[in-house]
Amino acid sequence: QVQFVESGGGLVQAGGSLRLSCAASGRTFSSYAMGWVRQAPGKEREFVAAFNWSGSSTYYADSVKGRFTISRDNDKNTVFLQMNSLKPEDTAVYYCAARASGRVPTTISSYDYWGQGTQVTVSS
Repeated sequence: QVQFVESGGGLVQAGGSLRLSCAASGRTFSSYAMGWVRQAPGKEREFVAAFNWSGSSTYYADSVKGRFTISRDNDKNTVFLQMNSLKPEDTAVYYCAARASGRVPTTISSYDYWGQGTQVTVSS
């Protein structure tokens, strides 16, 4: 069993930046595909970004492409989401999640493990 703890969320003005971190504990996660998913108030969870264990295949939602960057440090068992040029519509709870095997998870149902989430609020 692998567990995740997200951090780095907060309140930021539109145009600002935040860097989310997801620290993994338990079984090594270096072979897992990892991703970030968000859920805005009153909406369903939506895919944000994901990559495979090596980082050689990376996917982004169209809404964040060019503004967000996903990365990982396997030595530190940590995944990051750098968010630049933030918009009010980026306001959501952000979750890191993992898929133990298979292709890069770009759908919500593809994930096997979830973190508890961190709130990101972007003011206009």
